[in-house]
Amino acid sequence: MAEDRDPACQSTVHVGASVEGASRRALTIGALGVVFGDIGTSPLYAFKQCFTAPHGVALNEANIMGILSLIFWSLMVVISIKYVAIMLRADNRGEGGVLALSTLVGSATRNWKLWAPVSTVGVLGAALFFGDGMLTPAISVLSAVEGVTIAAPALQSSVIPVTLGILTALFAAQSKGTDKVGRVFGPIIIAWFLSLGALGMARIIEAPKILGALNPLHAVRFFADNGVHGFLVLSAVFLVATGGEALYADVGHFGRIPIRNAWVYLVLPALTLNYLGQGALVLHDPDAIRSPFYLLAAPWMLVPLILLATAATIIASQAVISGVFSVASQAMNLGYLPRLRVLHSSAASMGQIYVPAANWFIFGGTVALVLGFRSSDALASAYGIAVSATMLLAGLLVIQWHSTKKSRYRVALLALLGLVTCVDLAFFCANISRALDGGWVPISTALLIYGIMSTWSDGRRQLNWVVAREQVPASEFLKSLVESPPGRAAGTAVYLTNEATSIPRALVQQLRFHRQLHERVVILTFARVESPRISTDERVRVETLADGLYRVTARYGFMEQPDTVSALRLAERYDLEYRANETVYVVGRTTPLVTHRQGTSMWRKRLYVLLARNTRVGYEYFNVPAHRLLEIGSRVEL
Repeated sequence: MAEDRDPACQSTVHVGASVEGASRRALTIGALGVVFGDIGTSPLYAFKQCFTAPHGVALNEANIMGILSLIFWSLMVVISIKYVAIMLRADNRGEGGVLALSTLVGSATRNWKLWAPVSTVGVLGAALFFGDGMLTPAISVLSAVEGVTIAAPALQSSVIPVTLGILTALFAAQSKGTDKVGRVFGPIIIAWFLSLGALGMARIIEAPKILGALNPLHAVRFFADNGVHGFLVLSAVFLVATGGEALYADVGHFGRIPIRNAWVYLVLPALTLNYLGQGALVLHDPDAIRSPFYLLAAPWMLVPLILLATAATIIASQAVISGVFSVASQAMNLGYLPRLRVLHSSAASMGQIYVPAANWFIFGGTVALVLGFRSSDALASAYGIAVSATMLLAGLLVIQWHSTKKSRYRVALLALLGLVTCVDLAFFCANISRALDGGWVPISTALLIYGIMSTWSDGRRQLNWVVAREQVPASEFLKSLVESPPGRAAGTAVYLTNEATSIPRALVQQLRFHRQLHERVVILTFARVESPRISTDERVRVETLADGLYRVTARYGFMEQPDTVSALRLAERYDLEYRANETVYVVGRTTPLVTHRQGTSMWRKRLYVLLARNTRVGYEYFNVPAHRLLEIGSRVEL
């Protein structure tokens, strides 16, 4: 029967499979450069921190074996089981990240009382991620540059200036976009992970007994021998998992399978070999704990390794910075941040954006951290709290999401997630112990950003409620048109409004003061949905309210940018002709005023007004043609 196959069909199948395989390989290489940059640079400082002050344990064989066992099983439980096996499947229509997850959980839960806590968890997780965006570039680049002191101790004084120079160049280059640089990210990171594995393997061959650390009994004995001190050192052990949240945050860019393949076949083996190699080195030479990563290499390899490490940390920093831009864009679109300027840095990829305000805010915080802490050892005390809190919150959201699903494996999965969450909680509690050693920095930053986000969200809600009370119902407005028909002017007027059911105040004022409307009036509303993207076929809905009066509702996901002209052109499918040269766009601008009305506290009202005065104007955000714009202002008391 095989001879009867159509060769053309057979060839098509092979070509399709090969194209899909090539695409998947390309995505896997891309994921290595973006997703695993942060966790891949942890060997620079994580193992060393377990044996250094203030919470390091004594340097002996039992503790080395115990620490290595904790490192390996932390990677297995937190990364392999929680993120790779479970969380990568909890995507919001292909998108990940704590904000996307909170909207997914909020839409899935049937208990409206849980909506506010779920929203709060999402906002707090996003705020913590901004803190991580400051810490990762600081500790990653600083730890790489510190390798110079191993090759040339006299250059110690140049570490801070060189670090600041690299960071300044990195943040200044963000406006250029990462599409060109991204092409070389994957190969560099592949070289980095292969180097990690090779350096570790060479030491393991010299001391093969270090492989015994993979036995989890060594971790159990470690806690038995060290007690509370052993628990506190988990704050240093956790550094091996920092960057794990990027696996979930970037699932929308690369997909679940490429991320999983990259982790299983390259990243996990390379990290495991390197950490075991550092342990074998320190067993043989305890003095090597001062820089166990760089001392794995032969002296002649040190300079190339420093350069490769610096390149890897720049890539890791770039990935986190890009993630901050994505989270900021999501937060703006979901109403948690004021409208900021967003630039698309690539015409080919909508995911590559640049948010200038977020970029320079993160840069300022990163520089302050480098100047304030001045070493990667000191920064490590501050690093774990933000990431461990984010991971804990994400785990709680996933538990809530799975509790709403009906599955024969739900009980077993929830039990497994409960155990993993206990591990997350242990890491978080251990990191809290470092609050006074520098952990207060990410906590303070997160609380500041959370205060801004929650104040903006609550302020918008209150302002919209006040405005909604003063708006005219559609039925009453339509009745007035019938009872007292207004005069008509040639052309089309498009009124932008937040409310999809009422009549815009600007339109009511136009009728009240001038008793005249345009020949065609379009009420345009941009509606946000709790999905990342909306298909073009589902984008626009057109409703005829009266003769010459139409309501257009354009739906956009939280990963998409609204556009007035494109929405109106899509409305042509419903016989609503768009005449660009005959259309005027009317935008209302509401100025909030602080009053002593009961409700929101005065400081939050003042903060909201300050944010509102500095937010990006609506017509720019919605891409309204400025040359045909009419802006109508009004004041609302809060």
